[in-house]
Amino acid sequence: MILALNCGSSSLKYALFDAQGTPLLRGEVRGIGVEPSVPTHAHAVEEVFQALGPGRAAALSAIVHRIVHGGPVMHEPTLLTPEVRAELRSLSHFAPLHLPSALAAVDAALQAAPGALQVAVFDTDFHWTVVPHARRLPLPRAFDDLGVRKYGFHGLSCASVIEQLGRALGPRALIAHLGSGASVTALRDGVSVDTTMSFTPAGGIPCATRSGDLDPGVMLHLLRRGLCVDSLEELVWHKSGILGVSETTSDMQRLLAERATDSRARLAVELFVYAVRKAIGGLTAALGGLDTLVFTGGIGERASEVRAEICAGLAHLGVALEPRANEEGWRVLSASGAPVEVLIVQTDEERVMAGAARKLTDQPAHHLPLRAGAPTVDPGLPV
Repeated sequence: MILALNCGSSSLKYALFDAQGTPLLRGEVRGIGVEPSVPTHAHAVEEVFQALGPGRAAALSAIVHRIVHGGPVMHEPTLLTPEVRAELRSLSHFAPLHLPSALAAVDAALQAAPGALQVAVFDTDFHWTVVPHARRLPLPRAFDDLGVRKYGFHGLSCASVIEQLGRALGPRALIAHLGSGASVTALRDGVSVDTTMSFTPAGGIPCATRSGDLDPGVMLHLLRRGLCVDSLEELVWHKSGILGVSETTSDMQRLLAERATDSRARLAVELFVYAVRKAIGGLTAALGGLDTLVFTGGIGERASEVRAEICAGLAHLGVALEPRANEEGWRVLSASGAPVEVLIVQTDEERVMAGAARKLTDQPAHHLPLRAGAPTVDPGLPV
C-alpha cells in the first residue's frame, strides 16, 4: 500500500492506495496552526496514522509527500534519503512558508512508519518544460544563476488533468486551477510552456489570501514606509488577494452570496474574474490559439457563476458555454459547435503522487536515486 500526504499551508490531504492504485481511504486534516488540537503538520500526520490504524500503517510500502518547491536543485521524484532531506532543508529559503512544514511531516511519517520508503514529488516538476523566454525573469543573469526564475506550481493538478483526459485535451490547452490558490497553465501537446505562478505560489492571479502579481515598486514603497520584511511577507501571503479586497472573507461562495448588497464582496469577485480572464487571454496568445479550456480546483469545479463570468469575456477566442451544462456542472460545458471545448475535471493530486511513487519504488534497487539535481545553490545575492 502507498500513502500520499499532500501538505498545504494549513491542511493535510491524504489518500491510501492499494498495489493496483485503487483508493482505499481519503481524508483531510484542516486548521493546522489554527486549531489547538493540530498545532503543526507533524501533529496532523499523527492524526492521519490514527485514522489508518496500526494494521494498515505497518503494511505501507511507501509514503509519498508533495513538496511545493525544490528550487533549481530538485524537481524529479526522489527517495527522501537523509542526504536529500538535508539538501531540502538547505533550500528552505525558496519556500520558507512551505518547506519546513513539509519536512516536519516527513519526519513524523518516518517515525510512524519506519519500514516504509519515503518519496518526494515536486509541484514544480511539471513546469520544467516552460520555454526559456518565459522562465527567465527580467533580471541580470547572476540572479538567474542563483535560481531566481519562474518555476510554476499546481503541477500535480495539471498532471492529473492530463492523466484523465489524454488525447482529448487537444494540442493547445489551458488548465485553470482555481481554488484557494489560483493559476492558469498553457499546454502545447500536453506539455507546459508557460504558467501564471512564478518564483513562488504568491505570484500570478490573486488568490484567496495571496496578492498575486504586484508592481515591484509597491514592495519598495512599503519597505520605505517602515514595513519590515516579516510584515510584508505576512501581508503578501496571508492578508491580500480576495481576502484583502473583500476585507471579510476569502470564501468565494460567501462572496457570491453577499455581492448584491456588499460592494467589497462584489469588487473581490470582479477582480478575481478579471484576473483569470486576462490570464486566459494572454496565454491563448502565447499558444497562438485555443482548443481546450479546463476548469479544476475548488472554485473551478464548483462555482458556476465564476466560470460563466470568466467565459463571458472570451467569446472572441471561441469560448461559449452551454448555460444548463455550466449551471449543473457537467463535464463538458461548451455550447454545441463552439470552437473551444470547455471542460470540468476534478483534480486528483494524490493519485498522481501515488503513481509517481509506485513507478520510482518499482525500479531495481541499484537504479533508485540517492539524491537529486545539482549542488546546492548559495542563497547569497550578487552586489
